[in-house]
Amino acid sequence: MRSIWNGAISFGLVSIPIKLVNATESHSISFRQIHLSDGGRIRYRKVCELDGEEVATAEIGKGYEEADGSLIPITDEDLAQLPIATAKTIEIVSFVPADEIDPLQMDAAYYLAANGPTAAKPYTLLREALKRSRRVAVAKYALRGRERLGMLRVVDDVIAMHGLLWPDEIRVPEGVAPEGKVSVRDAELDLADALMATLGEVEMSSLTDEYREAVEAMISAKSEGAFEPPAEAEVAPAGGKVIDLMAALEKSVRAAKASRGEAAAGAAGAADDAEVTPIRRKPAAAAAPKTVGGKKSTASTASAKKTASGTKKAASRKSAATKSTSKTTAAKKATAGGTSAKKSTAAGASAKKSTAAGASAKKSTAAGASAKKAAPRKRTSA
Repeated sequence: MRSIWNGAISFGLVSIPIKLVNATESHSISFRQIHLSDGGRIRYRKVCELDGEEVATAEIGKGYEEADGSLIPITDEDLAQLPIATAKTIEIVSFVPADEIDPLQMDAAYYLAANGPTAAKPYTLLREALKRSRRVAVAKYALRGRERLGMLRVVDDVIAMHGLLWPDEIRVPEGVAPEGKVSVRDAELDLADALMATLGEVEMSSLTDEYREAVEAMISAKSEGAFEPPAEAEVAPAGGKVIDLMAALEKSVRAAKASRGEAAAGAAGAADDAEVTPIRRKPAAAAAPKTVGGKKSTASTASAKKTASGTKKAASRKSAATKSTSKTTAAKKATAGGTSAKKSTAAGASAKKSTAAGASAKKSTAAGASAKKAAPRKRTSA
C-alpha cells in the first residue's frame, strides 16, 4: 500500500520511524455530470476571476481570505517553517483506557507501518506494550496543513491510528432528545431485551452494501442493453397511527425467531396479528377484587344463576332477583340452592321444600312449579 506520510512515533525517548497508510477506502459509486440532450460530459474549469483564463493546477496556491475579502497568500514553505513539534512526528501524550475515548470523536483511520529494519524492534515493543496494558495511546500529529489528535491501538499485529476530532469540535446535543417526561415500563424493557437476545450478534465481515451491488448490476445491465426496470417496491405510509409498543415488540421477537428457525416462546407467544392500538394496560395492583355496590353484586349473582340453570325458569328468577334489591344473602343462597336442586331428579322434592321454607313469599310459585312437574311425571308413568 502506498504511504501518504512519513515520520516517526515519539514514545518518550524512543523514536520509531513509520509510514502512514490509509486503513480504509471508499467503494461508493461516483457519477459524472452530463448534458442530457447529447450526453456530453460537463466539466468544472478553474478560471481566474481577474483575467478570465483557465489556470493549471501547478499554478494554484493557497490564500487566506480576510473579512473584507482581501486574500493573503500562504505557501507550503511558510507552513513548513512553523515551529510545530508534530510536523513530522506522532507525539504520544498519554495512555488511557479505550472506553475513555468518545466514539463521536472518531475520524479517519490509518495503519502505521514500520519504516525500515531499524524500526522493527521499537515498533514491536510499543505494540506489545499496548496489548498488555489494554490501553490506547493518545497522540498529536500534523497532516495536510493542520495539527490533529489521534488514538493509537493494536489491530492484529499492526499499530493503527484513528484520527480524532478535538473536544471542542463535538457539538452539544441541545434540543435533540424528546421533550417532556416519557416513562418506559418494565414489561416493555423485558420485550426489548428479548428482541436484542434473539437478534444476537453478527459477523461484521458478512455485512455488505446491497445498494451499491444493485447499482453495479444496473450499470452492467445497461451497458449490455438488457436493462429492465425492477418492480417498484411497496412502501408503507409513515405516521398517522398510534403504535401499540408491546404488540410491535412481541411481533418483532416472533419475526426474529422465525428468521433464525426458532419457535416463538415466552413473551412472544401472543397472537400473530397484533392490532396497532394505544397501550391501555392496568397496573398489577388493579387485579385485586374491589368492593362494588349492591346493584353490581345482584347483577353478578343473577348472571351466575342464568349460567347455572340455562332454563326459562332460571331466567325469570334472575329477573325477579335483579328487581328485588331487598333480598338477603341467605335468601339468594337458598334460591341458588333451589335452582341447582331442580336439576337433580333424585333430590328434587326435598330441595323444593327447602326453597319454599326459605322464601315464604314464593310459596305459591314453588307450588305451581311442583304442580307443573308432577303432571309430566303422571303422563310418563301412564
